[in-house]
Amino acid sequence: MTGEWKEMSLSEVIDLIGGGTPKTSVAEYWNGDIPWLSVADFNTGRKYVFDTEKSITQLGLENSSTKLLQEGDIIISARGTVGVVAMLGCEMAFNQSCYGVRAKEQESDNNYVYYLLKDVVNKLKQISHGGVFDTITRDTFNEIDILLPSLPEQHAIASVLSSLDDKINLLHCENKTLEAIAETLFRQWFVEEADEEWEERNVTELFEIRDGTHDSPKQKEIGKALLTSKHILKDRLDIENAYLISNEDFGNINRRSKVDTNDILFSMIGTIGLIYLEQSSEINYAIKNIGLFKTSQNPEWAYYTFLWLKSSLGQDFIHEHRSGSTQEYISLGSLRSIVFRCPPTKLHREFNEIINLYFNKIKFNNKQIRTLEKLRDTLLPKLMSGEVRVEFAQGDQPDE
Repeated sequence: MTGEWKEMSLSEVIDLIGGGTPKTSVAEYWNGDIPWLSVADFNTGRKYVFDTEKSITQLGLENSSTKLLQEGDIIISARGTVGVVAMLGCEMAFNQSCYGVRAKEQESDNNYVYYLLKDVVNKLKQISHGGVFDTITRDTFNEIDILLPSLPEQHAIASVLSSLDDKINLLHCENKTLEAIAETLFRQWFVEEADEEWEERNVTELFEIRDGTHDSPKQKEIGKALLTSKHILKDRLDIENAYLISNEDFGNINRRSKVDTNDILFSMIGTIGLIYLEQSSEINYAIKNIGLFKTSQNPEWAYYTFLWLKSSLGQDFIHEHRSGSTQEYISLGSLRSIVFRCPPTKLHREFNEIINLYFNKIKFNNKQIRTLEKLRDTLLPKLMSGEVRVEFAQGDQPDE
C-alpha cells in the first residue's frame, strides 16, 4: 500500500540548526526584543510556542552561537527532557539544549515534519545517550529510518492532524481567557476591595498542607506515574514524561500524600510557584517533593486558594519565602504559614457561585481537549505509517 513511499533516513529530510546562549555576564545581550527559547517555554503539550520567559538583544544574537529560527520552524529538546517538539509561532533564538529543525524543501515541509518528529520521538529517546542526562545528537537523526510519502500526500496528512491541533488550541485559548476573568474577579473582590476588618486565619485552620514522598521508589517500565515539580507545567501536568513506579509503591505514597479532586499542587523546587488545580475525578499519579494543598477537605476554599496563589498576594508571598542559591525552593513550613484575610461567608459564597461557572467550563473544555488529543495520538502513527490513507490531489501543494 505504501510502495510509492520513499525509504529514507530522517536526516535526509531535515536540516538541523544548533543553538546557544549569550554570555549572562553581559547585560547588553539580554532583555531585548528577540525571544530566546529553552525547553521550559515549549514543554506545554501544544503544537505552537509563542512566548518565552527570556529574551536577548541583537548584540546577544550576533555575539553568541545562538541562531534565529523563522516562524514555522520546529524546535526539539535534545538534553535532559529530550524529545519535546513544538512549532514556532514567530521568530525566536534558542539555547544549546535544543535543535532547530527545518524541512528540506525538495523533500518535505515543516508542518509534516512536525508530525513526523512527534511520531518518531520515542525512537529518538530510545537511542539517545548520556551520563546523568540523555542526549539527542546529530547522529541520532541518522539512525532513524522513515517512509516518506509524496509532498501532496504529506500535505493532506498534516492537514488532518493540524485540524485537530487547531481545535485543541482554541479550547486552550478559551480556558486561558476564562481563568484570566476569574483572576480579575478575585483581584477586584478580595484584593482591591478587601476590608482590613475581615478575619485573618492561618491556612492550616481551613485544610492541611502536605508534600509528596521524599523517597525514590524504583523505576518500572510499566506502572503508575510519579510526578515531581518539573511535571507541573503552566496549565497542565506532564504525566506522559513522568517516572513510573510499582502499584505497591504507589499505594504506600498515597497513604500519606494522596491527591484528590479539588486539591492544589504547588511546585516547591526549581521553578517555584507553578500551580495546578486538580479538577479531574480520575487521578492516577502520586507526587514527590510537591506541595499539596488539601483543599478537597474544605472545597469552598479551593477556588479562593488557587486564585490567591496566582494573585499578587500569593506571588509576593512566594517571592519573600523562596530560599536556596544553586536550586531555589520554598519550604513546607513556609507554605503552612500562609495567612488569608477571609471574606464574610455570604460574600465568599456569592463569589464561588460566579467563579464556579468559569471553572466548570474549563473542566468541560479540558475533557474535550483530552478527547481530541486521544484521537490525534491514535491517528498519528496510523497516518504516518500508511495504515490509514487520506485522499489528496496530485497537484496539492503545502500552504505557505
